[in-house]
Amino acid sequence: MISRLKGVLLRKTSERVEVETAGGVVYEADVPLTVFRRLPAEGATFELRTLQVVREDSVALYGFLAADERELFRRLLGATGVGAKVALAMLSTYDAHRLARALVEKDVAALKQVSGVGPKTAQRIVLELADKVADLAVASGQAIGPERPGAQAAVSALVALGYSFGDADAAVRSVLEEGEVDSTDELIRRALQRR
Repeated sequence: MISRLKGVLLRKTSERVEVETAGGVVYEADVPLTVFRRLPAEGATFELRTLQVVREDSVALYGFLAADERELFRRLLGATGVGAKVALAMLSTYDAHRLARALVEKDVAALKQVSGVGPKTAQRIVLELADKVADLAVASGQAIGPERPGAQAAVSALVALGYSFGDADAAVRSVLEEGEVDSTDELIRRALQRR
């Protein structure tokens, strides 16, 4: 099993990277967008944590920069009906810590924002994984439940104003982490100031 690649980043696209090791072997690995955005420039030396997935008809390598990203991907693959494509889409929509929090908090609305995940799939994933990813959510800091007054309404309002769901969610969570907010209107106003 290939668990890490250390070498030169030869090529990167939004879906895949090519890494040349010191021995001259070039590996190709699929990466989520949240990893792609943090990759060094082509030609740089770096290390990629990988997970090799062997299926009946294929062998694929998936790459991550942090151990918790790889571990969350592994646990996502353990859920019924979640293949590598859906797991990559989930980690492309949210970073590992935010995704783990969404699972622990049973935030079905957040999971439905992932391409290829409908309401029933989101509910099933939450039921299967909420307890299994709690350690990954705790590692990221204090969770802010979707039950916080006005949080969901504020996210919806920001999305209506043109924010992506991920950006709106991050802005609202950032405001809530600073302390109490008197009203949903104030929450929206303060989140808008973060842009």
